[in-house]
Amino acid sequence: MSLLKVQELGKSFGGVKAVDGISFELAPGELLALIGPNGAGKSTTFNMVNGQLKADRGSIQLDGQELVGRKPREIWRMGVGRTFQIAETFASLTVVENVQMALLSHDHQLFSTWRRAADHKRDEALALLDQVGMKSQGDRPCSVLAYGDVKRVELAIAMANAPKLLLMDEPTAGMAPKERNSLMALTKQLVIDRGMAVLFTEHSMDVVFAYADRMIVLARGRLIAQGKPLEIRDHPKVQEVYFGSGKTFEKIAEKAAAVNAAVGEAA
Repeated sequence: MSLLKVQELGKSFGGVKAVDGISFELAPGELLALIGPNGAGKSTTFNMVNGQLKADRGSIQLDGQELVGRKPREIWRMGVGRTFQIAETFASLTVVENVQMALLSHDHQLFSTWRRAADHKRDEALALLDQVGMKSQGDRPCSVLAYGDVKRVELAIAMANAPKLLLMDEPTAGMAPKERNSLMALTKQLVIDRGMAVLFTEHSMDVVFAYADRMIVLARGRLIAQGKPLEIRDHPKVQEVYFGSGKTFEKIAEKAAAVNAAVGEAA
């Protein structure tokens, strides 16, 4: 059963077709990687699903409800969370207050009450932080955190509206390899525990091959391949788009398999 269904999605800027009739589906409990070289249409697709851009044509349905034409806040309240390439938190607030602000927004109280964020659902905010391994740092200002920890806080914020679908834009950008694997292993565990779906863009192919259940590949606005990581690894069109001739994803996929094995042993 599909949670997200995208059909014949298109978006043009002037005479340039940034996204040209792509279709794909995403099921609950699945991590789907959206990849492609620069200019492939990844960000445009991502922003149409999130409501930041309106599609020129096509359909985006979440649990049978049309998202095209809805604003990002409305889409968020329908159960779509998002993290950003550059982590977005309130540096002047504590870790727990950042999550409490998200809970206030989810409860439609952000601008309708004078109640302090520090008084709102602190226990629920701490429970979310516990899920991402940040509960012990709840009372620290976000401004003093290491970048990897800020990304974990951002993930807790995204979980504040109990999303059915989580959109992650370059989730491991700017992170060291160990941090990258830690964050994605955490995300995969949340997907399993909550039964939510994740659509993510990512340039680190080792992360994609290690953690994606399926992959969709764009090039010049068109969908050129979709399937499981091993299918994409051996897809000649994908190899041509990324490498030209003579190179493959094989070494990257082997490295990803080793990461998966290590994560499995740690669990």
